[in-house]
Amino acid sequence: MAPEEKAAFMFNSTFVRPARFYIGGFINVPNAKYFYVFLCFVYIVTVLGNCFLLLVIYLDEALHTPKYMIVFNLAFADLCGSTALIPKLLDTFLFNRRYIVYEACLSDMFFVLLFGCVQSWTLVTMAYDRFIAICFPLRYHAIVTKPAIGVMLLFSWAFSISFLVFLIKLIDRLSFCRSVVVKTFFCDYTPVALLACNDTSLNNTIANVAFLTFLCIPLILIALTYVCILVTLKRIASGEERLKASNTCTSHLILVGIFFVPVISSKIATVVTYIHPNARIINSCLTHTVPAMLNPIIYSLKTEEVLNAIKKLCHRNKIRGVTRKW
Repeated sequence: MAPEEKAAFMFNSTFVRPARFYIGGFINVPNAKYFYVFLCFVYIVTVLGNCFLLLVIYLDEALHTPKYMIVFNLAFADLCGSTALIPKLLDTFLFNRRYIVYEACLSDMFFVLLFGCVQSWTLVTMAYDRFIAICFPLRYHAIVTKPAIGVMLLFSWAFSISFLVFLIKLIDRLSFCRSVVVKTFFCDYTPVALLACNDTSLNNTIANVAFLTFLCIPLILIALTYVCILVTLKRIASGEERLKASNTCTSHLILVGIFFVPVISSKIATVVTYIHPNARIINSCLTHTVPAMLNPIIYSLKTEEVLNAIKKLCHRNKIRGVTRKW
């Protein structure tokens, strides 16, 4: 066993549990620290962008609508997800603190995966909002209410938390008597489960269920809503109305693309062909971090209501500044 793999083990009558795991990261990549510096930049932009979007939604009463409850929830999940992942990642690799306590590893796994799951189902809720707005415009305010959206968002949080608690419990029942080197950049579920020396068939099944539940099914539901939206748009006689309605979906479609496409493409590529561990780590890392950085930028620049809210807040602050001078 290599020096980095020599972690102390705790024993009981049924399983072997390592005191610590070792986060492997890149394999023989020169100047990898520049990639981590890039991630530091990504995190700073993510925090500033999402905090700004949250603040704009909070301060402008015109944005206190069901639609922007969903946007607020997405920005909050983006902010928390990046905070759960990037600072720990930077501490691990820039300061070479690669050993992580067993309990901290499971906690890290839970929070990183949780916010990703919430992001996925928040995008589904956003698609539902667009579906009702375009397909049933006259009934929109009766169907898409704050209580209804609140229940949907709370359910996505409760379901994600419950599912991931079960997932972590399945990891906790495994016996780790092989290597303690996690061959990725954080305590991800599959790389940790692969280190177990007892039967992991149930873990593999649940991992596939998780992939279907939090990636495939949400993407299918979003696709179905847009099929209905396209059918409705074709029935709209006026080209101007059709363009206006389709423009309301542009931001959401971009968010869906940057969130789902890299993850599912990577999963398919892993099954179909061999991917070098370093390439897989870079792809997975960017998949976990870049969407959270881009989401607030896309919503701030491509959504008319947010742009108007920003202008209004800036104008209000200018008036206050002039009043104070007088």
